[in-house]
Amino acid sequence: MSRMIKGGLIQCHNPINDNETPVSEVKKAAFEAHIPFIEEAGEKGVQVLCLQEIFDGPYFCPSQDKRWYDSAESCPGPTVEALQPYAKKYGMVIVVPIYERAMAGVYYNTAAVIDADGSYLGKYRKNHIPQTSGFWEKYYFKPGNLGYPVFDTAHCKVGVYICYDRHFPEGARLLGLNGAEIVFNPSATVAGLSQYLWKLEQPAHAVANGYYMGCINRVGTEAPWNLGKFYGSSYFVNPRGEFIAEASEDDSELIVADMDLAMIDEVRNVWQFYRDRRPDSYENMVKQLP
Repeated sequence: MSRMIKGGLIQCHNPINDNETPVSEVKKAAFEAHIPFIEEAGEKGVQVLCLQEIFDGPYFCPSQDKRWYDSAESCPGPTVEALQPYAKKYGMVIVVPIYERAMAGVYYNTAAVIDADGSYLGKYRKNHIPQTSGFWEKYYFKPGNLGYPVFDTAHCKVGVYICYDRHFPEGARLLGLNGAEIVFNPSATVAGLSQYLWKLEQPAHAVANGYYMGCINRVGTEAPWNLGKFYGSSYFVNPRGEFIAEASEDDSELIVADMDLAMIDEVRNVWQFYRDRRPDSYENMVKQLP
């Protein structure tokens, strides 16, 4: 018996990219740029929607500039609260990636999950934090400390991975073991060394774990950092690793996909990866080996 779910992803240009505009105005402009797409999703009947990594601002990590600490906020906090009425209005689950301030000097790269009735369900904090030229994320974020939660929403069971997390199969497997039916990966990824991995790793996670994935990337370039071109190409992939919807490389847009969650059982009954796991042989994976 089919279990159809309509999912949506928003990739969006950041409207203000400079070091002069007050942070509060930068956040407001980015937030407002997303509202027409969120309303479009609701009008199209999207039941589960995900926004891009730290959607309400630029990807500021090419710099090490403390001014961006002022863009962090509590979670739940004002941005989540502003989106709760949209979730309730459209009966739509919304995954909201923000820059979280846990306390003075403690910040996380976080995604909040709002249920279809507008209630706040919880959050995921990005676990894997890169630190390399152009991606000085350890300057801004502590590694996540909430594990790999799965949120039992009104429409389906949702897991979240964020950007650099996607290079690590361990968390992707734990999301599956924790019951995720759809895993979202909001990202900020530029053309270059890892671009070919964009359409390789996440379909592989979907296949290895027998769930759907919704993968979101930014579009455009962001001055003054000029890290490179965010190449969009957001997509949905099914548990067979097949692409079922894909966005352009350049445009701000909403993409929508119909997903039959019954495929999860169908695929797992053929590929018995969960049955044939050998956790008794994986002890060394949790040791700090060279």
